[in-house]
This record gives sequence, structure tokens and C-alpha cells, in this order.
Amino acid sequence: MPELRVGEHRFTVPPASNLLDALNDAGCAVPYSCRAGSCHACLVRCLDGVPDDAKPEALAADKREQGWRLACQCSVSSDLRLELFDPRRDGVPAKVSELDWFGDVLRLRLRPERPFRYQAGQHLVLWREGVARPYSLASLPGEDDFLEFHLDCRRPGAFCDQARRLQVGDEVRLGELRGGALHYDPEWNDRPLWLLAVGTGIAPLMGVLREALRQGHQGPVRVWHVDDTCYLEQTIVRLAVGNIDLMFSCVSRSQWTTFLNDLQPPRQTIALVCGGPQRVQALTRRLLVAGLARRQVFADAFVRGGSVG
Repeated sequence: MPELRVGEHRFTVPPASNLLDALNDAGCAVPYSCRAGSCHACLVRCLDGVPDDAKPEALAADKREQGWRLACQCSVSSDLRLELFDPRRDGVPAKVSELDWFGDVLRLRLRPERPFRYQAGQHLVLWREGVARPYSLASLPGEDDFLEFHLDCRRPGAFCDQARRLQVGDEVRLGELRGGALHYDPEWNDRPLWLLAVGTGIAPLMGVLREALRQGHQGPVRVWHVDDTCYLEQTIVRLAVGNIDLMFSCVSRSQWTTFLNDLQPPRQTIALVCGGPQRVQALTRRLLVAGLARRQVFADAFVRGGSVG
């Protein structure tokens, strides 16, 4: 049977074992969230040997050349010597600069130790005391001197439990930066832009909206937030300055069915959708049925659950 080695820890596993499961079963405590190759919480580095990788395109070429793999997407067919992602060694340190609560949503602002390059709409893995979780960025590079995240802490969770105890000045480590489907393309400049968010899905769409306005978007912009508090309403409304055609609508969860059925996007609309998987799927399906082509709809669904490191 194939042998896995992590530091001085050696153990054998059945052939074709999932690498993530094999490591966790052996007590190596590799965190994960989505198990789909999206969140990048389960990074491991192959020092000797190469596992079978079902999703090689999920990592950038330079990462793969350095030996990094997503354990959830790999199976074991031969001996491997591995190194786990260590946030103290591999992560970027950042200090908590602001903590604000909007009901059960925590707006967390971090200042990294060194400049951190990213694009609006991306997400990255946050590490705190051995717990890892991916979160979308709500800040705008080049304008904000902090990284902003919105954490939905309504449900118990390992990282949310850590977040509730955070204080200004505490350290959080930044892990893998990941580009999702959400972004702004300057070629959309004169087209209707629809941003549809559920819950904290408004966070990355806020960053994308600000990027669109920074680039001088000329088409009408419509923002819908499906949430009972719509905690960013005033912030978004204040962006409507000058000749910008920007409208914000708060949709309570009790209005969901009516809202969904009434969506009728103009033919040239570009739509960005973010939130929980079920409602993102429903919104995407509705937009397609209403006449938008798949190339006009960009969706990013949040992952839930997972394990801690």
C-alpha cells in the first residue's frame, strides 16, 4: 500500500484513497470547506512523489510547479512525502484594525504586514489559531488601506467562534488568494449591470460595484440585496453621485418568491450573483430563463461547513 510521510509521521493508506481524508484520518488535521477545489483551504505541498489530481486547473501554474496541491482533489496511487500549509510560515500576517457588528454579520477589517495584491471579487483563506476559512473581499484595491470581509456568524462555526473573540490588534494570517467568477470587465461599460446578492454575498459585489464606478461605468446599475437587514443599504446609496444611474433594492426573505418571479433583465444585461448555493442557483436559472445568455451571468456560491485544522 502507498506510504504517506508528513514530517516524521509515516503511515500507509489503501490505493486510490482521497488525500484529504487520508491525512485527516491519520491525525494531520488539514482544514477544508468546500471539497470542490474552490476554497483552497486544503493546500498541501508534495516534496516527493505526485498524487493523481482530478482538478489540476484549480491551482495556478506557479503553485503547481512549487509542488502545491489541493488535497480534496487528489488521490493516492504511490508513496508521497508531504508538507502541510503552515500559516505561520506560508501565510501573510495581518492585524485586526476594525470590528463592527451588523446584527450577526461581522465586518472585519485587516491590515496586512506587507502590500497585498488582489482584485475586487476575489476571496482568500483566513487563518486564526489553526482554523481556516475562505471569505470574499469587500474592499477595493488601490483605494482601501485595509482588507475587508463580512462574516455571517448566525450559525455556529469554527472560524466564527474564533471571530467572536477577536479584538483590535489581534493577528490573522492570510492564506491562498483565489479568483472567483465575480469581477468587472471594462468592456461592460455601457451595458446594464445587475448585482444580485443574498446575505453576505453583498460583500464581494460591493467591491465589484466600486470597481465599476471607479472605471466610469456608464450603463444603469441595479443592486438587489436579499436580506432582512440590508446592512449596506446606506453605504451603497451614497455611491450614487453625479450622473450615475444606480438603484438599490432591499428584498426581505419573505419576498423571495415574488422577487425571483418578477426578474426581467434587459437583453444586454450583465448579471453578477453571489450568496448561498441554493438561491444562487435559483437566481442564475431565472436569469437564463428570462433570456440572458450564459456568458452574461457570473455566479459565485458561498461554501459552508468543513473542518478545522
